[in-house]
Amino acid sequence: MALWWRSAVNHLRSTEVNHSSLSSLRRSHYYHTIQAIPRESTGSKVAARDRMQGRIPAVVFFQNLLDKNPESRSLSKKHLLTVEKKQIKAVLNSIEAPFFCSTRFPIQIRAGSGSTHLLESGTVLPIKIHRDEESGNILNLVFVWAEDGMDLKVDVPVVFKGEDACPGLKKGGFLNKIRTSLKYLGPSEHIPSKIEVDISNLDIEDRIFMRDIEVPPSLKLLNKNENMPICKIVPTRLGNEEPVAA
Repeated sequence: MALWWRSAVNHLRSTEVNHSSLSSLRRSHYYHTIQAIPRESTGSKVAARDRMQGRIPAVVFFQNLLDKNPESRSLSKKHLLTVEKKQIKAVLNSIEAPFFCSTRFPIQIRAGSGSTHLLESGTVLPIKIHRDEESGNILNLVFVWAEDGMDLKVDVPVVFKGEDACPGLKKGGFLNKIRTSLKYLGPSEHIPSKIEVDISNLDIEDRIFMRDIEVPPSLKLLNKNENMPICKIVPTRLGNEEPVAA
């Protein structure tokens, strides 16, 4: 557990990132090995047929395929796949949707549904869930390869805790959640599934800044201004008040 202290309003405030809990979160869900099979063709009709069969179209590739510079892109190890709808729903139910796209999973690509012939295996990170706007059903998934040592850019969800003990909230203030995620670049194995921010010592007008968040030194914060606040305890809540832009 990492704990750091800062001075504000003439007394100490604390913010906590619980690395041990992040590690345990990874371990507890590592047993979810995603089972996938190749798909040879694309198109709306093919995708609809896959979904009718209880499968979700997916793709996995190196994240640098998304780079704006064409010279930095890599097309190798790009696979068109389908995954089991039941398994993906079970994973989402167990780890909560906000953390799905910041959690690595082992993947096994087999020759066909129910086949024991393993074509390829590795570790992936989900980066996008496409859903139907009306039904909310998952239409397709996007993964990137996330082997140890691979540098990835990941939006890590911020989770606020300690609201029940927060002095500022007890005085009638409210928590203005200015940032709900932070973007980091670093080795995939060092990127946490979530960042816990403890607000239990914050009073009215106190805030926590991006620079206060302690993560492994191998991670680089990609948000432009680390002096921007993540959250603030605001004296009163106005009905039309909007979160402060970061």
